Amino acid sequence: MIENDDDPQRSRARVVHPGEGRLGDLGAITVDFKVWGADTGGALAIVEHEFPPGALVPPHIHTLEDEYSIVTAGRIGFRSGDREAVLGAGGYITKPRGEAHAMWNAGAEPARMIEVISPAGFELFFRAVADMIEAGDPDPERGAALAAEHGLQFVDTPWLADVVRRFGLNAS
Repeated sequence: MIENDDDPQRSRARVVHPGEGRLGDLGAITVDFKVWGADTGGALAIVEHEFPPGALVPPHIHTLEDEYSIVTAGRIGFRSGDREAVLGAGGYITKPRGEAHAMWNAGAEPARMIEVISPAGFELFFRAVADMIEAGDPDPERGAALAAEHGLQFVDTPWLADVVRRFGLNAS
């Protein structure tokens, strides 16, 4: 039998049964850690995100990794570069590094997606943010330092206000 161990530093076969994984709060959305970079020799990491109605992940750029998203429930809107799409369960999107992108719940029901991060490493940013929020210490300066450490840049875009208006999103 293969052990299921939540230690992200272990590198060996990993089995994650439905409902297993470490759940964390990222503020607007949740993160459910499924496969850590240590499980794949750094090749990739896999997390799941739940988007409550009105949730928005504001425009940002990853400089170190690409992301691949698979919607598993509800409807999630994506804007990456100059392309916008609303995807239902079974929809896929690639978000290449260096391109500003945003995601939001485009419906009235909770939505979920699987996020594949390649190469791995950004899951450690999610873990650090979730730990800060869980500890009741969402320090903006520490958050900004973590973002910089993980090559994450939040950006202003001319299209965000229109997306917020059209989908009735929480932009705070």
